[in-house]
Amino acid sequence: MTHSISTKKNNDTIPVVPVLKAAFSTWLDAQNDYLKAMVNHQGFGDSAGQTLVDYKANGELARVYLMVDDDLNPYTLCHAFKSLPKAEYHIDSETDEITSAVILAWGYGTYQFDKYLKAKDMATLVIDEQQHQTELSIINATCLVRDLINTPADDMGPTELAEFAEQFAKKHHTTFTETVGDALLTENFPSIHIVGRASHKAPRLIELNWGDENHPKISLVGKGVCFDTGGNNMKAAEYMRWMKKDMGGGAHVLGLAQLIIEHQLPVCLQVLIPTVENAVSGNAYRQGDVAQTRSGKTIEIGHTDAEGRVILADALTYASESKPELIIDYATLTGAARVAMGPTVTPVFSNRKEIADGIFNSGQVTHDETWPLPLQQSYKKYIKSKIADISNTGSIPQAGCITAALFLEHFVDTEISWVHIDTYGWNFGDRTGGTEGGEALAMYAVFDWLKGQFGS
Repeated sequence: MTHSISTKKNNDTIPVVPVLKAAFSTWLDAQNDYLKAMVNHQGFGDSAGQTLVDYKANGELARVYLMVDDDLNPYTLCHAFKSLPKAEYHIDSETDEITSAVILAWGYGTYQFDKYLKAKDMATLVIDEQQHQTELSIINATCLVRDLINTPADDMGPTELAEFAEQFAKKHHTTFTETVGDALLTENFPSIHIVGRASHKAPRLIELNWGDENHPKISLVGKGVCFDTGGNNMKAAEYMRWMKKDMGGGAHVLGLAQLIIEHQLPVCLQVLIPTVENAVSGNAYRQGDVAQTRSGKTIEIGHTDAEGRVILADALTYASESKPELIIDYATLTGAARVAMGPTVTPVFSNRKEIADGIFNSGQVTHDETWPLPLQQSYKKYIKSKIADISNTGSIPQAGCITAALFLEHFVDTEISWVHIDTYGWNFGDRTGGTEGGEALAMYAVFDWLKGQFGS
C-alpha cells in the first residue's frame, strides 16, 4: 500500500491551514489585500477541497489554505492533495476534529495501488504518530482492504488469500488455521466445497482467533470468492470484468479485525473467511443441484452465480456453534443492493433493530454511510424450494438484497445478535478524489459502533 503520510519528524514543513466554509467570510476579512485579490482571482471559497497556495516574496512556498465543509466530511477533500506542489506539509488547525478530518482525507485521497505500477510522488503530510494513532489505523486498515480487493485473482486466489491471512495472524499475534479441499467434506463444510471444487486452487475455510476468552465473543465472517465467473450460469464479460473484488467481504473482515486488535478492544475475536474461486470445469456445481450444508439444511441451486450465500451458509453455522455475542458478516453479495443504494451507501440488515440503527448513527459520524434495510419475513416465501429446504435465489426479480439476507438468516442461531452487510467493495473514483478501485465501505462505521459497545 502507498499513501502520502509520514510520521518522520520534520520541523521544516509547510502549513496547511483549513478554513471552514461557515467561517470563510470572517477569515477573508482578516487577510491582507494581496491575499484577498488571490481569493477573488482563483475563486477560492466556493467548495470544499479547494486549495489556495500562498508564496513568500522570494518565491518560496509559504502556506496552503484548504476549504473544508462544515460537516468535516473527509471524502469531500480527497482530491485536494494530488495537485499540491511536491513538498512536506503539516496541518495548522486549532481543533482536533478538523485536523482529524484532513488527515483521513489525505490518507484516503493519496492512496495508490503500487503492486504492478510505480507510485507517483505526491505531496507528503507529516503527522505525529502517537497523537494520531487512530487516524493512521483507520487509513492503514482502509488501504489493506483496498490492496486485497485490487489484487488480480491470479495473485489473490484462495491459496494466496490464506497465505496473506497467515502472515496477518503472525503480525497481530492471532492463531491461524485453515481447512482445505476435501478436508472440508470430512470436517463438515460441504457448501464451501461444492462451490469451490472446480478451481485448481482448492477451496478452504480460513479461521483466525484473538483475545481473551473471558471477554465477549465476536465472530466476523467474510465472503471470500476470489473470482466469480458466475459458474455454469456464466456472467457476461462486462459484469465479470471486476469480479476479483468478490472477495471484498473477506478483505473487510481482515481490515476490521486489524482495527479491533490495534485498539485492543476487550473482545474475544473470531474471523472466518470461506474462500473459493467460482470456476467452471467438469466438476463444477450446476443449476438445479442440491447442496448439503453443515446445518443439515439443503440448498437448491437456483443459479450458480448466487454462490456467495452458499459458502456463507456453512461459515455462519460454524460461527453460531460457539455462541458468540455477535456475528457480523460482510459480503459483496447482490447487485440489487447497488440498485437500491448506489455505490457508497451500504445496506445493513440485522435481527436486532437497535444494532442496525446504531451502525447507521456511527456512519453519520464517520461519513461511512449505511442504511438499515428490513429482514422482511413475508419474503421468505420467495426463497422456498420444491425439492430442498431453501433456494439460493428468489423466485421474483425484486428485493434481491432482502431475499439474500433472509437466506443467510436461516443459518444463524436466532438467539445470537447478527448483522449482515451487503458491501460493494468498490468505488468509481468520486469517493476518493479520482482513484477508482477497491474500497472499504461500512468498515469504519462498524468499528466506531463496536468501540461504543465494547470499548474500555
